[in-house]
Amino acid sequence: MEKVLLADNGIQKRHFANPNLEGIFEQDAQQLNEIFESQAPSLASATLNDSLSKSATLATDLDALFVCTCTGYLCPGISSFVAEKLGMRSNVFLQDIVGLGCGALIPTLRAAHNFLHSGSGKQIAVVAVEICSAAFYIDDDPGVLISLCIFGDGCSASIWTRDSKPSIGEISHFDTLHLPKKRNLLRFENRDGKLRNRLHFTIPAISSQAVETLYQRNHTSSIEAMVSHGGGRDVLHAIEKRLPQFDLQSSRNVLSAYGNMSSPSVFFGLEDYLNAHPNSGQLWLTSFGAGFACHGCSFRPTSQSID
Repeated sequence: MEKVLLADNGIQKRHFANPNLEGIFEQDAQQLNEIFESQAPSLASATLNDSLSKSATLATDLDALFVCTCTGYLCPGISSFVAEKLGMRSNVFLQDIVGLGCGALIPTLRAAHNFLHSGSGKQIAVVAVEICSAAFYIDDDPGVLISLCIFGDGCSASIWTRDSKPSIGEISHFDTLHLPKKRNLLRFENRDGKLRNRLHFTIPAISSQAVETLYQRNHTSSIEAMVSHGGGRDVLHAIEKRLPQFDLQSSRNVLSAYGNMSSPSVFFGLEDYLNAHPNSGQLWLTSFGAGFACHGCSFRPTSQSID
């Protein structure tokens, strides 16, 4: 705990949706579930509404909504509540993806991309929302304690279209590396009705090796920069050692300002990079987490800034 809290862990600030953070370790499983049930749809709706406004898109224009999360469970899923809050059409396609951990956004984008280019719709939204504070658990396990010190709440939302509407960029070339034999090194498990995060000390080495493998089988010198999910200070350092041609400063900026938000983190990193590099070339995005699974995709900017 002293190493994480008193040394330079790369995190300056985190954000939490839990209205009773001071008493979080006294909250039982039911109370934590209720926090997720109230805060996840609320944060997802507000974030998507902001994205709709910035892209001059109406909620009724959307043909589909894809939502990923791993820090709680709702049935019907978060998408049902978001669709209601924002007044989407009754025939909008709703897809909730649960259980992919910190890496979830890229495979969710892959599912949304396939839906869009199948001709099933023209405009869709993708939301990644995590209320990590609704999954806080405390015991003497080092991995559990580290998790408490690095995770924060967050949400990203993006609008995608297959027509000629002006856009931030194009996404393509999805790929995944799944290593189920390493599943128990990084995952949620149920303990006393709560979600307890298992985080093994070898995760920085495993994550960086997986990122390197995925990158090398997909890309060459055409990639200008990499944006990674900010799993933690040691993880980012390990990736840069494996792929020294890339500087993960944007991922470190996000980690510093928000902590590890799980699935939304990689898009926070993308926003930071594009704002700092308005004339960027082709990027490679990567995220990783429970499974153990690592995901990647290419992003080609088509405009000069992102909101």
